[in-house]
Amino acid sequence: MTGRQLDAMDQLWPVFGLTVPEPAGSPLDLADLFGRRAPVVLEIGSGMGDATAAMAADDPSRDYLAVEVHTPGIANLLDLVRRHGLGNVRIVEGDALELVRGLPVDALDAVHVFFPDPWPKTRHHKRRLIQPAHVALLRSRLTPGGTLHCATDWAEYAESMRRTLDDDPGLVNAHPGYAPRPAHRPVTKFERRARTASRDVFDLIYHRV
Repeated sequence: MTGRQLDAMDQLWPVFGLTVPEPAGSPLDLADLFGRRAPVVLEIGSGMGDATAAMAADDPSRDYLAVEVHTPGIANLLDLVRRHGLGNVRIVEGDALELVRGLPVDALDAVHVFFPDPWPKTRHHKRRLIQPAHVALLRSRLTPGGTLHCATDWAEYAESMRRTLDDDPGLVNAHPGYAPRPAHRPVTKFERRARTASRDVFDLIYHRV
């Protein structure tokens, strides 16, 4: 990590960061965590945090809960929070699914899953985030009408995502198929790489019934 990132971890982690709560604990109180009652967006796999910081800056009426396992990415997002004065971002270190299990039902206004690991080998498909049991869990934490937004540049995974999301009885596709690229989703480094490699990017936007 850079010196600035190390300093951000030292100074800001106690204020803006937390580890995934123990499974046996009480549900995470999001209003207490953010210091206000506002719609909450869960960012699963926030990477280096550029997209999360940009969306939070453009969307101050909602709170952004970013979960990541990569320490330099967490540190970089903390640095972005400091540089841009973002009070509506909190960062969780640990497993995203364990975090979701510790959230109250109907707690989230939106869940973003942008460019998750595609686990391309068939024997690794069971590790993919977007699979029926995980989608059911994510959907249960969405408020009615809430949004599950996924994006990937891996065509086969996109098809698998679409089948899984279509099959969930509590979700409805906001578009007839893949969604047009929404302007509010910032371009990530993964998307830039996809464009350089002439790969298509697929957005899937579903709402909880």
